[in-house]
Amino acid sequence: MVSRRAFSGLAAGASAFVAAVGGGWPVRSALAVSPGLRDYGKAPEFAGIDRWLNSEPLTLRGLAGKVVLVDFWTYSCINCIRTLPHVVRWYEKYKDQGFVVVGVHSPEFAYEKSTRNVQDAIERFGIRYPVAQDNGFATWKAYDNQYWPAFYLVDAKGQVMRRQFGEGEYAEMEAAIEALLARRHPA
Repeated sequence: MVSRRAFSGLAAGASAFVAAVGGGWPVRSALAVSPGLRDYGKAPEFAGIDRWLNSEPLTLRGLAGKVVLVDFWTYSCINCIRTLPHVVRWYEKYKDQGFVVVGVHSPEFAYEKSTRNVQDAIERFGIRYPVAQDNGFATWKAYDNQYWPAFYLVDAKGQVMRRQFGEGEYAEMEAAIEALLARRHPA
Protein backbone atom coordinates (compact mmCIF):
# COMPACT_ATOMS: atom_id res chain seq x y z
CA MET A 1 0.00 0.00 0.00
CA VAL A 2 1.28 3.47 -0.90
CA SER A 3 0.82 6.27 1.59
CA ARG A 4 -0.95 9.45 0.64
CA ARG A 5 2.28 11.41 1.11
CA ALA A 6 4.26 9.05 -1.14
CA PHE A 7 1.52 9.17 -3.78
CA SER A 8 1.50 12.98 -3.70
CA GLY A 9 5.27 12.99 -4.16
CA LEU A 10 5.02 10.62 -7.12
CA ALA A 11 2.28 12.69 -8.72
CA ALA A 12 4.26 15.92 -8.28
CA GLY A 13 7.38 14.31 -9.73
CA ALA A 14 5.48 12.94 -12.71
CA SER A 15 3.90 16.32 -13.38
CA ALA A 16 7.30 18.02 -13.24
CA PHE A 17 8.77 15.44 -15.62
CA VAL A 18 5.97 15.85 -18.14
CA ALA A 19 6.26 19.64 -17.97
CA ALA A 20 10.04 19.46 -18.48
CA VAL A 21 9.97 16.96 -21.33
CA GLY A 22 6.86 18.23 -23.07
CA GLY A 23 7.51 21.92 -22.53
CA GLY A 24 7.82 23.63 -25.90
CA TRP A 25 7.74 20.39 -27.88
CA PRO A 26 4.89 19.62 -30.21
CA VAL A 27 3.21 16.86 -28.26
CA ARG A 28 0.55 14.83 -30.00
CA SER A 29 -2.46 13.98 -27.91
CA ALA A 30 -2.82 10.35 -26.99
CA LEU A 31 -6.36 10.65 -28.33
CA ALA A 32 -5.25 11.82 -31.79
CA VAL A 33 -5.61 9.13 -34.42
CA SER A 34 -3.51 8.71 -37.53
CA PRO A 35 -5.45 7.95 -40.69
CA GLY A 36 -2.56 5.80 -41.95
CA LEU A 37 -2.88 6.87 -45.58
CA ARG A 38 -0.51 5.49 -48.19
CA ASP A 39 -0.84 5.16 -51.97
CA TYR A 40 -1.20 1.46 -52.83
CA GLY A 41 -1.92 2.17 -56.49
CA LYS A 42 -4.98 2.22 -58.72
CA ALA A 43 -8.01 0.39 -57.34
CA PRO A 44 -9.05 -2.56 -59.51
CA GLU A 45 -12.46 -2.36 -61.15
CA PHE A 46 -15.30 -4.58 -59.93
CA ALA A 47 -15.17 -7.75 -62.04
CA GLY A 48 -17.33 -10.82 -62.53
CA ILE A 49 -20.09 -9.68 -60.21
CA ASP A 50 -22.98 -12.16 -60.20
CA ARG A 51 -25.59 -9.74 -58.91
CA TRP A 52 -25.87 -6.28 -57.35
CA LEU A 53 -28.08 -5.83 -54.31
CA ASN A 54 -29.32 -2.44 -53.02
CA SER A 55 -28.03 -0.84 -56.23
CA GLU A 56 -27.78 -0.92 -59.98
CA PRO A 57 -24.38 -2.19 -61.19
CA LEU A 58 -21.56 0.14 -60.18
CA THR A 59 -18.06 0.79 -61.49
CA LEU A 60 -15.21 2.59 -59.79
CA ARG A 61 -14.95 4.73 -62.89
CA GLY A 62 -18.56 5.76 -62.34
CA LEU A 63 -17.76 6.54 -58.70
CA ALA A 64 -14.86 8.86 -59.61
CA GLY A 65 -14.85 11.91 -57.37
CA LYS A 66 -16.20 9.94 -54.41
CA VAL A 67 -14.40 8.24 -51.53
CA VAL A 68 -15.18 4.52 -51.69
CA LEU A 69 -14.78 1.85 -49.04
CA VAL A 70 -14.62 -1.60 -50.64
CA ASP A 71 -15.51 -4.13 -47.93
CA PHE A 72 -14.91 -7.84 -48.64
CA TRP A 73 -17.17 -9.82 -46.34
CA THR A 74 -19.33 -12.89 -46.03
CA TYR A 75 -22.43 -13.12 -43.89
CA SER A 76 -21.48 -16.05 -41.65
CA CYS A 77 -17.98 -14.81 -40.80
CA ILE A 78 -17.99 -13.72 -37.14
CA ASN A 79 -15.23 -11.17 -37.76
CA CYS A 80 -17.24 -9.67 -40.62
CA ILE A 81 -20.36 -9.56 -38.46
CA ARG A 82 -18.46 -7.66 -35.76
CA THR A 83 -17.27 -5.03 -38.25
CA LEU A 84 -20.65 -4.43 -39.89
CA PRO A 85 -22.06 -2.01 -37.27
CA HIS A 86 -19.04 0.24 -37.85
CA VAL A 87 -19.32 0.06 -41.65
CA VAL A 88 -23.07 0.73 -41.54
CA ARG A 89 -22.49 3.70 -39.22
CA TRP A 90 -19.78 5.18 -41.47
CA TYR A 91 -22.04 4.84 -44.49
CA GLU A 92 -24.95 6.55 -42.76
CA LYS A 93 -22.73 9.31 -41.34
CA TYR A 94 -20.80 10.20 -44.51
CA LYS A 95 -22.99 9.15 -47.47
CA ASP A 96 -24.15 12.73 -48.06
CA GLN A 97 -20.54 13.97 -48.16
CA GLY A 98 -19.41 11.91 -51.15
CA PHE A 99 -18.71 8.61 -49.37
CA VAL A 100 -19.81 5.25 -50.77
CA VAL A 101 -19.47 1.77 -49.30
CA VAL A 102 -19.49 -1.20 -51.65
CA GLY A 103 -19.79 -4.48 -49.82
CA VAL A 104 -18.27 -7.27 -51.90
CA HIS A 105 -19.87 -10.46 -50.62
CA SER A 106 -17.41 -13.29 -51.34
CA PRO A 107 -18.72 -16.61 -49.99
CA GLU A 108 -16.59 -18.89 -47.87
CA PHE A 109 -19.13 -21.75 -48.01
CA ALA A 110 -21.45 -23.00 -50.78
CA TYR A 111 -24.65 -21.97 -48.95
CA GLU A 112 -23.38 -18.37 -48.87
CA LYS A 113 -23.69 -18.21 -52.67
CA SER A 114 -27.49 -18.05 -52.42
CA THR A 115 -28.77 -14.59 -53.30
CA ARG A 116 -31.76 -15.13 -50.99
CA ASN A 117 -29.41 -15.86 -48.07
CA VAL A 118 -27.29 -12.81 -48.84
CA GLN A 119 -30.41 -10.64 -49.12
CA ASP A 120 -31.66 -11.96 -45.77
CA ALA A 121 -28.31 -11.07 -44.19
CA ILE A 122 -28.39 -7.58 -45.70
CA GLU A 123 -31.79 -7.02 -44.13
CA ARG A 124 -30.79 -8.59 -40.80
CA PHE A 125 -27.68 -6.40 -40.48
CA GLY A 126 -29.38 -3.19 -41.68
CA ILE A 127 -27.13 -2.78 -44.72
CA ARG A 128 -28.43 -0.08 -47.06
CA TYR A 129 -25.31 0.43 -49.15
CA PRO A 130 -24.59 -1.43 -52.43
CA VAL A 131 -23.54 -5.07 -52.16
CA ALA A 132 -21.87 -6.93 -55.02
CA GLN A 133 -22.23 -10.70 -55.01
CA ASP A 134 -18.79 -12.03 -56.02
CA ASN A 135 -19.46 -15.79 -56.04
CA GLY A 136 -16.68 -16.48 -58.54
CA PHE A 137 -14.14 -14.37 -56.60
CA ALA A 138 -13.25 -12.29 -59.67
CA THR A 139 -13.18 -9.00 -57.75
CA TRP A 140 -11.53 -10.74 -54.78
CA LYS A 141 -8.74 -11.90 -57.14
CA ALA A 142 -8.49 -8.49 -58.84
CA TYR A 143 -7.68 -7.00 -55.42
CA ASP A 144 -5.36 -9.93 -54.63
CA ASN A 145 -7.39 -10.26 -51.45
CA GLN A 146 -6.92 -13.09 -48.96
CA TYR A 147 -9.01 -12.10 -45.95
CA TRP A 148 -12.50 -11.71 -44.50
CA PRO A 149 -13.11 -8.96 -43.66
CA ALA A 150 -10.83 -6.81 -45.78
CA PHE A 151 -11.19 -3.10 -46.42
CA TYR A 152 -9.76 -1.04 -49.27
CA LEU A 153 -10.31 2.72 -48.97
CA VAL A 154 -10.24 4.41 -52.37
CA ASP A 155 -9.78 8.15 -52.79
CA ALA A 156 -11.66 10.42 -55.20
CA LYS A 157 -9.00 9.79 -57.88
CA GLY A 158 -9.38 6.01 -57.70
CA GLN A 159 -6.24 5.24 -55.70
CA VAL A 160 -6.27 2.72 -52.84
CA MET A 161 -5.08 4.81 -49.89
CA ARG A 162 -5.64 2.43 -46.99
CA ARG A 163 -5.86 -1.33 -46.64
CA GLN A 164 -7.04 -3.03 -43.50
CA PHE A 165 -7.58 -6.70 -42.73
CA GLY A 166 -9.66 -8.10 -39.90
CA GLU A 167 -11.37 -6.39 -37.01
CA GLY A 168 -10.31 -3.27 -35.14
CA GLU A 169 -8.70 0.05 -36.02
CA TYR A 170 -12.15 1.59 -36.33
CA ALA A 171 -11.02 5.05 -35.22
CA GLU A 172 -8.10 4.94 -37.66
CA MET A 173 -10.37 3.96 -40.55
CA GLU A 174 -12.84 6.70 -39.71
CA ALA A 175 -9.97 9.22 -39.53
CA ALA A 176 -8.83 8.05 -42.98
CA ILE A 177 -12.36 8.42 -44.37
CA GLU A 178 -12.57 11.96 -42.97
CA ALA A 179 -9.12 12.86 -44.31
CA LEU A 180 -9.98 11.68 -47.83
CA LEU A 181 -13.34 13.46 -47.75
CA ALA A 182 -11.56 16.66 -46.68
CA ARG A 183 -9.22 16.33 -49.67
CA ARG A 184 -12.25 16.38 -51.97
CA HIS A 185 -13.15 19.86 -50.75
CA PRO A 186 -10.04 21.58 -49.34
CA ALA A 187 -10.76 24.51 -47.04
